This record gives sequence, C-alpha cells and structure tokens, in this order.
Amino acid sequence: GDGVFWYSLALVLPILYGEEGLLLSGLMITAGGACLLIYKQLKKKLVRERPFIRSKDVYKGCAPLDQYSFPSGHTMHAACFSTVVLWHLPEFAVLLVPFSILIALSRMVLGLHYPTDVLCGAGLGILLASIANYLSPVLFYA
Repeated sequence: GDGVFWYSLALVLPILYGEEGLLLSGLMITAGGACLLIYKQLKKKLVRERPFIRSKDVYKGCAPLDQYSFPSGHTMHAACFSTVVLWHLPEFAVLLVPFSILIALSRMVLGLHYPTDVLCGAGLGILLASIANYLSPVLFYA
C-alpha cells in the first residue's frame, strides 16, 4: 500500500491502452496530487494521535510516515486511484477493489489508524477522484 502498486499501474496503463492509458495515468497523478495536498493540510490542522500512542494495548505493526492519524492517507490514495481507474476501466474491479479494501483494513490492523480515519480517508479519496473524473473530459479530452 506504500505506492509501488499504484506507480506500477500508472506505468503499465499507457502500455496496455496507448493514449487513453496515458491520459488515465495523468488523471491518476493529478487526483493523487490533490489527495496529497488535502491530506497534508488535514493532518496539520486536526492533529489526531495514532491509536498506538493513545493506548498501550494497541501494537504498532510498522513505523508511521508521520505523527498523526486523521485521515488515513494510504486509504485515501487507494480509494482515489481505484475510483479514477474503475470509472474508465471497470474490468479492473476484480483487482482494485479487494486490494484497496486490504489496504484500508491493514491500516487498522497495524495500529496506525482508527476506523474513522480509514472511512474518512476512503470518502475523501472517492470524492476527489469523482471530481477529477467528472472534470477529466475538460482536462484531457478538450
């Protein structure tokens, strides 16, 4: 869930789908960039401590990328990238939906996020991807 899968997908799409795949990869990058900007601003303003910090009963399964938990950036990006791709290539659902769900669940299992961090991250990712997909004819097909 740290990005290698998504970067690989963005690199493979132009090979598989030509110009359409290249435009889709560009849309993924654009939407992902918007996610990153919003994610960083929310983390700075909301400063919600991670579960393993608040409770000694929660085991930290890996080192976090930053100090705060809300929203889950991994989940946000997984939901965003999946939504962007599935809007244009629904045949990828069999791969992307389970993978994104596993990323979301892993954030809680690793003790890095609360369920609300994950749900809000997913919601924001889907929202930003939907906006990007809605605007994509204007951005890429004009």
